[in-house]
Amino acid sequence: MKPLRHHLPLLVSVLLAAAALLHGPIAQPADYHDFADQDAVFGIAHFADVISNLGFALVALWGWAHILPGRRNPAIAAGGTGYRLFLAGLLLTAIGSSYYHLAPDNARLVWDRLPIALACGGLLAGVWGDVRQKDSGLAAWLALAAIASVAWWYFTDLSGIGDLRPYLLLQALPIVLIPLWQWIYKMPRADRLAFGSALAIYVVAKFAELNDHEIGAALGALTGHTLKHLLATIAAALIVGRLVRRAKAPYRS
Repeated sequence: MKPLRHHLPLLVSVLLAAAALLHGPIAQPADYHDFADQDAVFGIAHFADVISNLGFALVALWGWAHILPGRRNPAIAAGGTGYRLFLAGLLLTAIGSSYYHLAPDNARLVWDRLPIALACGGLLAGVWGDVRQKDSGLAAWLALAAIASVAWWYFTDLSGIGDLRPYLLLQALPIVLIPLWQWIYKMPRADRLAFGSALAIYVVAKFAELNDHEIGAALGALTGHTLKHLLATIAAALIVGRLVRRAKAPYRS
C-alpha cells in the first residue's frame, strides 16, 4: 500500500478542480488589453511588452541546444517528452506574446495563451516523468488539455461568458503539484531548490501582471507586465539551467 502522502497530489488536484467548479465562470476583465506600456520605439508599438519576450526565446533555444543532445542520458530521458513540450511552449510564447502585444485583442490573445498553456502542461509532464522515472505519455494528454483550455475560454467568450477556469487551473497545478511530487519522491535537493525558486518567482510575476499600471506609475519605463515577462524568463532559466546541468553531468544509476 502506498504511503498516504502519495495520494496528496490527486487530492489537491481534485480540490482545486472542485473549487473551480463551485466558483463558477471566471471572466476576463473588461480592461484586460489596456496595458500600461503605451510607448512606441523604432516603430514598434508597446515596445517594452513586445521586446521583453525575447528572453523566452533565448532560454528555450539554450535548453534545446543542450537538453536535446542529452535525450539518451537516463538523467533526462524519463521526463524528456514533457521537457521538450515545455521548451517548445517557451519558444512559441516568445512569438505569440510578441504578436499579441503589438496590437492587443482577444483574437491575438489566443496565440499568447496557447503557448503558455503548452509550457505549463509540458513542465507538469516533464517533472512527472522525472519523479516516476518513466515516460507515461502524459505530455500528449496535457498538450490536448492545454489546447482545450484556451479553446474553452475563447469560444465561451464569443458566447458572452468568457470562462478562464480551465486555463487558470492549468497554470495553478504546476505551482502546487511539482513541489509535492519532488518532495514525495525524494528528488535531489538541487532540483527542488531550482524548481521551487522558479515557481515562487513565477507567482511574483503574476502579481506584477495584476499591478501593471501601479508598477508603471512607480517605476516609469518598467511596467508591471514587462516586469512579469522578465521575472517569468528568470523562472524559466532556473528550470532550464538545472536541466542543462543534469543533462551534462555523468549519470550514476
